[in-house]
Amino acid sequence: MTTETTQTPHDLIGGALVFEAIANRFYDLMEQDAAYAELRAMHAKDLAPMRAGLSRFLTGWAGGPRDWFEANPGKCMMSLHKDFPIDSQTAGQWADAMTRAIADVAPEPAHIARAMTDVLSRMARGMGR
Repeated sequence: MTTETTQTPHDLIGGALVFEAIANRFYDLMEQDAAYAELRAMHAKDLAPMRAGLSRFLTGWAGGPRDWFEANPGKCMMSLHKDFPIDSQTAGQWADAMTRAIADVAPEPAHIARAMTDVLSRMARGMGR
């Protein structure tokens, strides 16, 4: 009997530590770069819970442990952000910061990193009203 294992994007790109690095770089950019001032203003002063939450979300979204989804049953990014005043500018800031964070971390294989960047950017821009 042969069992075939399928590697998820999570596995291929390096696992939870890579997603933690991406989330930390994303929030570092938001805190340090004035280009993201409007986006930063929408967040709580303490970004530690957001850093952990984004890391766990990305990990589960990419096929890793689904801790975030189990802790937030029935929730999705769109529903969690529906009450925030997200416009095209702040949605674009999020997409740009995530693009930069992924590029700065530079996970391999590059084609998976590019695909993640594309999907996450489209998701963010889709939240802009």
